Amino acid sequence: MAKRLDLADVNIYYGKFHAVADVALSVPPHSVTAFIGPSGCGKSTVLRSLNRMHEVTPGARVAGSIELDGEDIYGAGVDPVGVRRTIGMVFQRPNPFPTMTIRDNVVAGLKLQGGKSKSDLADVTERSLKGANLWNEVKDRLDKPGGGLSGGQQQRLCIARAIAVQPDVLLMDEPCSALDPISTLAIEDLITELKQDFTIVIVTHNMQQAARVSDQTAFFNLEATGKPGRLVEIDDTDKIFSNPSRTATEDYVSGRFG
Repeated sequence: MAKRLDLADVNIYYGKFHAVADVALSVPPHSVTAFIGPSGCGKSTVLRSLNRMHEVTPGARVAGSIELDGEDIYGAGVDPVGVRRTIGMVFQRPNPFPTMTIRDNVVAGLKLQGGKSKSDLADVTERSLKGANLWNEVKDRLDKPGGGLSGGQQQRLCIARAIAVQPDVLLMDEPCSALDPISTLAIEDLITELKQDFTIVIVTHNMQQAARVSDQTAFFNLEATGKPGRLVEIDDTDKIFSNPSRTATEDYVSGRFG
């Protein structure tokens, strides 16, 4: 079930380095929010903080509040593994387990949890691959290695793996940057379909992609090297691209910098 994300006064650090400052935004359920901005402005760092992947880096920490339907995901006693199950992630480069079968790739997370019968796992495999628009292409070779698929198919396999555990939110960190245009279009179509069931946040360098797939867009920027990245503005995608409130946003989306 899709849920709402709310960030308030979020500051993110790597050791003493202040990477991102004072982020406040909300992500409604059943929507796609795109993070755009120049390299190094902190958009992927913010994305990784949303499911506590950021803290995997030694010395990294998050201050402020990140809530999922009103519950602080960084609260005392909250299990980060549970957070990552509830808020799934798809990475920039397809990362299926290359020697593992397509079937085992999809249900890898469920097998770690245990308690599922073979028939349950078969049902989840079919449902997840259909959800990732991959079932018809692989249903006759589920026992073949996941690494044998094309790049676009591998990324859809990773999406199937992410949705198999039925998260509430799906994070995507530049999911199309390593893909050809046809595979990119397939992923974009899939994102539009997936928001019926999930809340989606996507980081993209491709502004046309942000304009095509997102309901709202957040523009991040870096004032200077060594300074923290900041959220400049967030608004409906149509407004960000046609009539942004801030000059820096207009300069970026019009190609004057970045």
